[in-house]
Amino acid sequence: MASKKSKHRGKKQIRPLQALPVIRPNTAGIDLGTTEHWVCGPAREEDSANVKIFGTTTPQLYELVDWLIAEGVESVAMESTGVYWIPVYELLESRGIEVVLVNARHLRGVPGRKTDMIDCQWIQLLHSCGLLRGSFRPAEKICALRAVQRQMGNLVEERSKAVQWMQKALDQMNVQVHRAVTDITGKTGMAIIRAIVAGQRSPKILAKLRDKRCKKSEAQIAEHLIGNWRQEHLFNLSWALRLYEHLEKMIASYQRNLIEQIEALQPKVRRNLKVKRHPNATKQKDILRRGEQPMRQALWRLCGKDLTRIDGISAGAALSVLTEVGADLSAFPDERHFVSWLRLSPKMAFSAGKALKKRRNGLGASRVAAILRMCALTLRHSKSALGACYRRTARRHSGSVAVFAVARKLAILIYRMLTYGHDYVDEGADRYEERFHQRRLQTLRFSARSLGFKLVAKAETAAA
Repeated sequence: MASKKSKHRGKKQIRPLQALPVIRPNTAGIDLGTTEHWVCGPAREEDSANVKIFGTTTPQLYELVDWLIAEGVESVAMESTGVYWIPVYELLESRGIEVVLVNARHLRGVPGRKTDMIDCQWIQLLHSCGLLRGSFRPAEKICALRAVQRQMGNLVEERSKAVQWMQKALDQMNVQVHRAVTDITGKTGMAIIRAIVAGQRSPKILAKLRDKRCKKSEAQIAEHLIGNWRQEHLFNLSWALRLYEHLEKMIASYQRNLIEQIEALQPKVRRNLKVKRHPNATKQKDILRRGEQPMRQALWRLCGKDLTRIDGISAGAALSVLTEVGADLSAFPDERHFVSWLRLSPKMAFSAGKALKKRRNGLGASRVAAILRMCALTLRHSKSALGACYRRTARRHSGSVAVFAVARKLAILIYRMLTYGHDYVDEGADRYEERFHQRRLQTLRFSARSLGFKLVAKAETAAA
């Protein structure tokens, strides 16, 4: 028989069910589709469904926005379905209506039979109760930069394919240009390939096209340029070269367009200023050699901070990061939120003392994280503090863990530079190793003291 105390406690825990409180009544929900959009406006007094269907053409989208304004809508929630949300989002944003772009995973648990009408009403209900959280989307002008930069990234990938096709055609003819020079897309490599396509077959004449900076002599290069000149492979090589050169022109045009757009967004106080010389002389030389100085200066004038000061971050990587997230990171309360959004936080999911299966949540920025991982990989042999951190982590765990950890550090440094204005200063690998050694000694002393022992250096013991 239960005690009176337990009965009384049970009665206290019973609470009557309450309806969800409406925080924002003037909201709407849109269920997007390829041929029609279902829109649910604010609830009416007679509790009838305030749902209307609109088409997807531009005049019909204008009708949709006009109807929302007539209904007094202040905020609209919609799912991020494919690319169908982009025209609606941009049109609503241009008319001054707040748009909350919701991840589709947050809305997949709709009760009952799933229909377009139920979806739009469910979105409107949750949004009016303040239960929907919008995805991060940078400012409109940054989105314009992002669209151009992403397409330029696609062209860079196609250019890499063209290089691989040239390499394949040369390998099939046993013309080992990649062994004669370090990079076939360099000055010497491209001169040799263009001469081969033009009809030159003499290894000695081809070797004379070497640049004076090449370490190998003409005789060594000529030894690798003797091949089997088959017509089908030469034909493939010629068209791969044409495609490569055409893509080079397109990428250069995209870069000029990006610089023009960035210059239009620069504050007037920095438009005529020049970026300071890079503190790392080697990196400054590499930036000038790759022709990235105009882009580096344009990005510095845009945000006021030079992200290339961070070891591993090139001008191209800085461009990708700034066009994806922008220079204003106020949407993230602190660096931990930014790192978590980038999917660079270690997952510590446990239940009943056991680690849960790690799954990709798909809620972050995979492009920026991929760029930072590539930057982290370039620090394997660096003599900087980040390079020392990579090698120490790789020794203790593995190379993949080291890439993840250093990418996370890069994200934190970028957040601090853009938010607090802190310039990155490399302390060097030696200083990093010394600090790590001091931390180990401090930990050992604390462990020995907790066990009732005293840690004594080996030299002091020998002297005693």
